[in-house]
Amino acid sequence: MRTRHILVIAAAAVAVCSLSGCGTINEKLAGGVSDAIPAWAGGLPADAPPRPGTVKYDEYMKERERKRLLPAAERGEDTKSAPASSAPASQAVIQ
Repeated sequence: MRTRHILVIAAAAVAVCSLSGCGTINEKLAGGVSDAIPAWAGGLPADAPPRPGTVKYDEYMKERERKRLLPAAERGEDTKSAPASSAPASQAVIQ
């Protein structure tokens, strides 16, 4: 019986070690593998920003900040005002 217990403990230890190894590998490879998955299969869309920590990300953030500082008319965006209600505030229905 003693040999059987040792074999069970050894098998459990191997399983635990292999699972912890998979977690480390997945953490390292997830960033690179997810870039290779097409958008139709659940990957990143074409208009997704670059990953943080890359040169492209730094350029993207500089361009984003530059556009943020421009007036809306120069960015090509329309300013949208909040829709006005059709009834005056004095006629509002309170429930």
